[in-house]
Order: sequence, then structure tokens, then C-alpha cells
Amino acid sequence: MGSTAAFLVALAVLLAALAACYAPLGDHMARTFTTRRHLGAERLLYRASGVDPDADQTWATYLRSLLAFSAVSVLVLYALLRLQDRLPLDRGLPPVTPSQAFETAASFVTNTNWQSYAGEATLGHAVQALGLAVQNFLSAAVGLAVAVALVRGFTRTRTDRIGNFWVDLVRGVTRVLLPLSLVAAVLLMAGGVVQNLSGDQTVTTLAGGAQTIVGGPVASQEAIKLAGTNGGGYSNANSAHPFENPNPATNFLEVLLLLLIPVALTRTFGTMVGDRRQGLAILGAMAVVFGISLAVTTGFEVAHPGTVPQAVGASLEGKEVRFGVEQSALFATATTTTSTGAVNSFHDSYTAIGGGMLILNMMFGEVTPGGVGAGLYGILVIATLAVFLAGLMVGRTPEYLQKKIGSREIELVALYVLATPTALLVGLAIAVSLPSFREGFTNSGAHGFSEALYAFTSASNNNGSAFAGITTATTFGNTALGLCMLVGRFLPIAFALALAGSLARQTPTPRSVGTLPTHSGLFVTLVVGVLVIVTGLTYFPALALGPLAEGLTTASGARS
Repeated sequence: MGSTAAFLVALAVLLAALAACYAPLGDHMARTFTTRRHLGAERLLYRASGVDPDADQTWATYLRSLLAFSAVSVLVLYALLRLQDRLPLDRGLPPVTPSQAFETAASFVTNTNWQSYAGEATLGHAVQALGLAVQNFLSAAVGLAVAVALVRGFTRTRTDRIGNFWVDLVRGVTRVLLPLSLVAAVLLMAGGVVQNLSGDQTVTTLAGGAQTIVGGPVASQEAIKLAGTNGGGYSNANSAHPFENPNPATNFLEVLLLLLIPVALTRTFGTMVGDRRQGLAILGAMAVVFGISLAVTTGFEVAHPGTVPQAVGASLEGKEVRFGVEQSALFATATTTTSTGAVNSFHDSYTAIGGGMLILNMMFGEVTPGGVGAGLYGILVIATLAVFLAGLMVGRTPEYLQKKIGSREIELVALYVLATPTALLVGLAIAVSLPSFREGFTNSGAHGFSEALYAFTSASNNNGSAFAGITTATTFGNTALGLCMLVGRFLPIAFALALAGSLARQTPTPRSVGTLPTHSGLFVTLVVGVLVIVTGLTYFPALALGPLAEGLTTASGARS
């Protein structure tokens, strides 16, 4: 079977697996966040921490709880990184430098998992397992909590309460992420992913040299980094490393894990609002953009434009032979549309337009289908904007799910939409204006700018993947990207929760013949159109300076 045929078969099986899991997992998450029953272990945890699990919170209290928890998480992880040499299983490694520790702590708490260091050469087993893996669970659970809080804003009426952050956080971990990650870790170990606590082993290579082999609790971290759309990696090579992703079977499982919860959350949304067609409409909008992105990325990588790729007959530079071009493009599309950041190939080696499409995936806000929780609340904000614009066109007060979209709601939507681009573009502008930052560019010209653009896009949108040809592991780079991560994560969350509170206070508006059907193909088209136009108007100048300019230069050189 040829590589293209194998890719199409794998894609068909992937879609079938997602379809099979869609209803069971989506409905399970809906029950998880709507039932009033607490598990025994959960009650013990609430009692120990002094939390009243039956107390609802206003959006402001919910937000303060979330921010306080995240601040403590940053401090704890920072301390673990700085005190690494005093922990067991440290592998004899020194503490992480202050700026690197700040960026890493901000990265993992914000579900970004940007790593400007080689994991196997920088971190011991204790920090990997107790620090990074734990935050993979907690940051993903925070995203889930915000998503269900926003959905409650649509389902509740005449109240200022949107749920209990602590209950949502605990349930996200105990009832969704832990069980799924346990199953995934077992499957990954069965597929050959490493899981141990062994020390470094020095072996003799076939050429007679010496090589250090690093083990560790890889499968357990791999499972949650993918299922929680966290990203990062136990090793510098990430999911291109054979210890993390040994073969095509594990590669298929990892792509499935990337997409599983974000896709199923649309079913959760439909179930919670009492109309599953609403969830299917949101899923349809996500699928349209994902499909176009996959087609563009795969098409350019298979066509391999450029003198060198055409001479050798493939765009395999930076890609693992055991996965090939098509499977690498699928993984890259999945990881940049889900805010994951895990990679099984190196995006800096992609063709100009193929790599540019990966940047654009992140610029969409990673809502197609997006990160765990973040994708759902992000696309619901875009859907709210689409409804507002539709109302303006027909001269009718906009409504979404029987909630009016008035001045306060659209102000919050506008602030949400502007928050991430502000962090991205301001941070990028400051960085590229500094000669000290530009000295870290391996490449000059359009590709060098693309590398910087990718870095700030990845940080601000909480993705974590990177074009590898740029040095950011400096005090300025660590600090600037860490700040972008924090702003790109928590400002949108604040506006999403404020929107949830505003919607929850409303009285439902009865549907009428003039109400826009938000489960139709027209609505799906409208949401996709708004997403593309808003993103294009925001980022086209930056894209024109980087990947588009490089792509046009490559095409011109190929013709000549």
C-alpha cells in the first residue's frame, strides 16, 4: 500500500474512532459537570481543603478562585524547578535558572508547555512527574472548568451563579482526565513507550562510541500531555523520539488523544443546553476549518515546492521516516489546531506555506477543535460574535440560545477577541526591534521573521510548539514569552467568565420566526466566515512579512 493510500486509511479510521467515542465521552462529561452527587474521595478532598462543594459562585468569585489556584501552581512549580538538585531522582542535574524556571512554570500552568530546553538533559524524574505531569492534569482541568462555566451561562437564568470552580476542577481531574490518561498510558506502554524510574545508562554504539540512554516515567506523562492538549515532551525530540512515539500504531493513538476531548466537548455542550444539534453545528464549523488546514498542509508537503525538495523528491527533512510526510502533516495539523504543541516532526523544516498554515492554525485561537475546554469556550465566543453580526444585518436584536447579545455581551466578546492578538503582536514587535533578540535568529529574511512570529504565536495562544531555528532561552526571551503565555491564557478566561455571568443573569427570550437557527448549515458558514475574516484582518500583515513572502520567493525560485 502506498503512503497516500495508507494515510487515507488511517484518516478514515481516525474519524471512525472519534465518531465512536463522540457520544459516550461527550455525555459522560455532561453528567460529570451537571450531577449533584459527589464521590467519596472527592468529599474527603473538599473537607480537607475547606471547600463547600454545594456552594455556587458568581463569575467574579469563580475567576478569583481560578487565578489564586493558578498563581499558587506557578509558585509551586517554580520552586520545584529551582530546588531540583535537592529532590530525589534528580539524576545529578543542577537547578533550572531563574528565568528558565519562570517561563517553564508559566508555560505548564497555562497549558502551553513551551520548552526552550532539552527535557532529558535538564530535568530529573521527580520534577518531570511531580511538577510537569501534575500541571498537565491541572491546567487541562482549568480549561474544562471555564468551558462548562460558560455553557452554564447559556443554560441558567436570572442568577449570578455559574458553578463552583473547585468542584469543576476536581471532577475534571478525577472523572475525565485521570481515567482517560490511565487507559492511554497502558496502551502506550503496550506499544513500546518507556515507563520506568531508572537512571541514565551509557551504552556502546555500533561505531564504537558512547551514548547515554535516559529512561523515566515517559508513558504516564505522554498520555496526559496529549489527552489534556498540553504538549511538551519528556525529551527534546518530543513525539518524534522513539521512547515517546515508537511506531505508526502509537502515532495513531497520539493523534486520537489530541482530538478526543475537544471534539467530544461539542457533544457535552449540546447535551447541557438541551439541543444536541447545537453541538453538531459547532463541531461542523470546527471540522470545516480543520479539513481545509489539513488539506493545505498535506498538499504543500507532498508537492514539496522548492529546489532542494524537488531534487530529492520529498519534503522529508525534519520528518521521521517511520511516519512519512502525510502522517507528519496530520500530526502537525492536529497539534496546532488543538493548542497541544506536541510534535512528531519539526515544523521549521516544513515548506513555507505548509509552515505558514500551522501558524495560522494557532492564530485562529486554536478553536478547530482547540484545547481541552479552551477550544469550546473560544468557539462559543466566535459564535456569539457571528450571531451579533447576523442580527445587525437584519436589524434584529441578536440572540444565541435564547440569550440576547447586548452591548455588555459584545463588549466582552470584543475584549476576548483582542486579548491574545495584543499580547502576540506587541510582544513580537518589541522582540524583533531588539538587536539582542535578533542575534538568536539562525535564519535571516522572511524565514527568520517566521520563526519569531511562530514563537510569539505559540506562546500567546498557549500552544507550545516552535520553529526550531531561533534561540529564545535568554533572560529576555524566557520573560517575554512567559508573560505572553500568562496574558494569552488568563485575560481571555476572565472575559469568558464575565460573559458567562452576564448571560446567566438574563431571562430567556422566546424563539420566534425571526430567530436565527443556530443549528443550520447557514450558521456553520457564518461562524467559519467570521473566524476567518477576524483572523485575517488581525494577522495578515504579519503573515505577509513571514511565510507568505517566503512562499512567494520559493515559488519564484522554483519557476526560474
